[in-house]
Amino acid sequence: MPSSRIALDAMGGDQAPDAILGGALQACSATGGTRIAPERLLLVGDEPRIRDFLGEHGGDPGFAIRHARQVIGMGESPTAALRAKRDASVVSCVGAVRAGEAGAVVSMGNTGACVGAATLGLGTLPGVRRPGIAVTLELTGHPVTILDMGANVAPKPDHLVQYGAMGALYMRDCLGVREPRVGLLNVGEEKGKGTDLLKQAFSGLEQSGLNFVGNVESGDLFRAVCDVVVTDGFTGNVVLKLMENFAAFLLGLVLQEIDQHGGGDWGWKTLAKVRRSIDYSTYGGALLLGVDGVTVIGHGRSDPTAVAHAIALAVRAIDANVNEHIVQGLASGSA
Repeated sequence: MPSSRIALDAMGGDQAPDAILGGALQACSATGGTRIAPERLLLVGDEPRIRDFLGEHGGDPGFAIRHARQVIGMGESPTAALRAKRDASVVSCVGAVRAGEAGAVVSMGNTGACVGAATLGLGTLPGVRRPGIAVTLELTGHPVTILDMGANVAPKPDHLVQYGAMGALYMRDCLGVREPRVGLLNVGEEKGKGTDLLKQAFSGLEQSGLNFVGNVESGDLFRAVCDVVVTDGFTGNVVLKLMENFAAFLLGLVLQEIDQHGGGDWGWKTLAKVRRSIDYSTYGGALLLGVDGVTVIGHGRSDPTAVAHAIALAVRAIDANVNEHIVQGLASGSA
């Protein structure tokens, strides 16, 4: 059981611990969509607060609990906080994986702290140079994985090439895409576009043996021209947040117009599928590919539904042996 257990950072996030613990209960509910066994969850954080919350919401269904007395705030410097707060909840989650008490970390807290704690505490998989945050969306009816989304804001060209390889392995072996197409996010489709970083990354991807389709523009994310989109962490993070917020803004305007013209419930029902495809809570979190232990990073503003989906993502990643596939694929050059 320990190797398949999820260490959940109960104190990380804007609405912690209530939203996190509510998500844990939702993920394990017999009437929910995920129905994860409560024994698979290790709640990490302020034990008295955790037990008080569970007592107020029907009792403990069978979670394991690991006490951690410190919390890294959303606005804290990750480097300074990791140095000063050795008993922070996210650090303790990583410690649980390192000690064999769990096989995955899930945190909605400070992204930099989570990336740093996981990278330093667990190390990288054999052959991996830098881990990257991978978000998988279904904007066009089939999945597209975009990485990096914030772990590495100043990558080297070979980091981007490896992101393409890890993304392709994940899509092929864990999501069933037989020959994943890899694209490099750029300002134009033509070869030779972009910064020196992108030009060198293009050359490396071209020679990598991956099914590289060349440069893709931001609009191509909505046209299913590739299955893996490679970018640096700064650009990826901006793209993701812009997509989420603009889509929600636009959908809100549409629904407002429908309401004003008598659409009412019909409008909400008609656009429900569209709303799900752009709502961050439906994918819950992002995998930090390349670290030696499954790590899922969620939105700081996650509600219980988003937390439940992030937990489910961690379960799927463990059960699909994501890291083993990456190690084997990189070693064999089969990506």
